Amino acid sequence: MPNIGIIKQSVQLSLENIKSNKMRTLLTTLGIIIGVTAVISLITIVNGAISTVMSEFSALGAGILTVSITGTPLKSGLTENDLESLEELDNVAGISPTISATGMAARNQNLLDAVSIQGKSEVYYEHNDLVTVGRPISRADVEDESYVCVIDQDIADNLFAGENPVGKTLTLNGMTYTVIGLEGENSDLMASMSGFGTSSDGTVTIPYTTARKVTGQKNISSLEIYIENTDYTEQLSDEVEGVLYQAFNQNEDSYFVFAMDSLLDTMNEMMSMLTYMLAGIASIALLVGGIGIMNMMLVSVSERKQEIGLRKAMGATPGRIQLQFLLESVVLSLIGGIIGVILGFLISAAAAALMDTDFVFSPSAVALGVGFSTAVGIIFGWAPARKASRLSPIDALRSE
Repeated sequence: MPNIGIIKQSVQLSLENIKSNKMRTLLTTLGIIIGVTAVISLITIVNGAISTVMSEFSALGAGILTVSITGTPLKSGLTENDLESLEELDNVAGISPTISATGMAARNQNLLDAVSIQGKSEVYYEHNDLVTVGRPISRADVEDESYVCVIDQDIADNLFAGENPVGKTLTLNGMTYTVIGLEGENSDLMASMSGFGTSSDGTVTIPYTTARKVTGQKNISSLEIYIENTDYTEQLSDEVEGVLYQAFNQNEDSYFVFAMDSLLDTMNEMMSMLTYMLAGIASIALLVGGIGIMNMMLVSVSERKQEIGLRKAMGATPGRIQLQFLLESVVLSLIGGIIGVILGFLISAAAAALMDTDFVFSPSAVALGVGFSTAVGIIFGWAPARKASRLSPIDALRSE
């Protein structure tokens, strides 16, 4: 095994030869640069996009079981006793029933005829920080069936333009409600993720007990169950289905339980497969770059036959000759790999800024880029190095 001094000397000789052929070195490493740049930029851009999408979905639905009830002819929805049975399950952090309807909202001379009305409990706001002005619906509001509401920005713009809506009143389906809070821009997205559409006129949220009274809906057909420990989401989902199975007389078609966590896991697996596929496609450029390095090293061996013959005549072993040319190939690949890594991250940072996604620095991507380039140098440099080591000193010195 060669010692450190021999390796160091071989690297110096390789660098000197590379410097003496700058243009050929640039053209040779161009394939490696393009390949590594493509791999790094694709992996980083895709990981950033995945991180952004997953964080959005996670913020909106992770740790939540969404229950939708289709019911049976004998039972259309869940009763308060059913809700209590669900809330008593282990690992349940809270239950938020939802009653959804549409109606008309009015204030002074302004009328909105397609407003989404949502009945929610205080639990919903305890787990979703949506209210930016005023306060959310409280437990007392739910228990007292209060005529209070939280409105979104669309309602505020349409009915309270230029005013602070908190403390003022509006009419909803002929009933007067006091506005207690204003939701931020994410409220419509939260509602859609919960399974309830929002109208173009906006959304008004009232206590679900009040909504049940004014709409005449006695039973609950939709609810969200908040999970304490997401490590046991699947177990809790099975327990919830067990309660519903008994509540609807063993009719499995009368309810549907959906866990956002399972969707996130599936999405993560799909995104990972996409990342590997894109990286594999981009790696084809590394193969082209490796062929270029092999071609350049074969030319180098042909041009340097006399040097090889002279070194062998002075006692250089075939192993040392082979090591020198192999290291030269590896150094070429590493130069291209390092440049490719830098360019890849620069392109990724620019793309993340343009796409408004996260920029995720991945040490594994760096290791992949450098490792690939090193492997290419070894694999495609082996044959030329082997050829150089097997040259006969006499034949090499006689060549012109």
